[in-house]
Amino acid sequence: MGWIQRTLKPHMVSPDEALPGRDTPILDPMPRHEIFGLPLDEEPEGSEVAYFALGCYWGEERMFWETEGVLNTAVGFMGGFTPNPTYRESCTGQTGHTETVKVVYDPRRVSYDDLLKMFWEAHDPTQLNRQGNDIGTQYRSAIFPVNDEQLAAAERSREVFQQNLHEAGYGDITTEITPGQTFYYAEVEHQQYLHKNPGGYCPVHATGVKCGPRPDQAS
Repeated sequence: MGWIQRTLKPHMVSPDEALPGRDTPILDPMPRHEIFGLPLDEEPEGSEVAYFALGCYWGEERMFWETEGVLNTAVGFMGGFTPNPTYRESCTGQTGHTETVKVVYDPRRVSYDDLLKMFWEAHDPTQLNRQGNDIGTQYRSAIFPVNDEQLAAAERSREVFQQNLHEAGYGDITTEITPGQTFYYAEVEHQQYLHKNPGGYCPVHATGVKCGPRPDQAS
């Protein structure tokens, strides 16, 4: 993502400032997942869906598709105002969206709590509107729960991870937890990007702090 303009001040746009977007989806027709072979919007019977934003979505999508129990993944944009934004529009910071991974999973094989643990441990949620050199509101940390159960689980996990981060010398979590948002698929070239481009950009911004009770706190 080296072409991104880093001179823009990373502040959240208002609905009135946001780009207008478009009425038609960016992905039409819907392509198939490069690994799973399913249409990107398919959610198999019995599956559940989760949405996570934790910086550059290329590497984060791979982390999730490599997880046992995950059935489908896609990358896109969420949490902003512009309908059906393009990647280049999101990179201006003028859509309000953040790069997001859609995760379709089998709850009998991997739980939402497991996915939350992966989310927290894979990035630095104390960085506001950035992850490392990726700067802007389009890289902000966010969780988008789809129901009350996910909302409660996300808030619980944030409390646990916040305590662990403080004890490790980190600051406050900036992660948004916002239900009721719409997911917009990114262009086909961004879907499963690191499968198509194995040597592609894939920074790691993990803190090394674990999410969960420390061994001396476990019951």
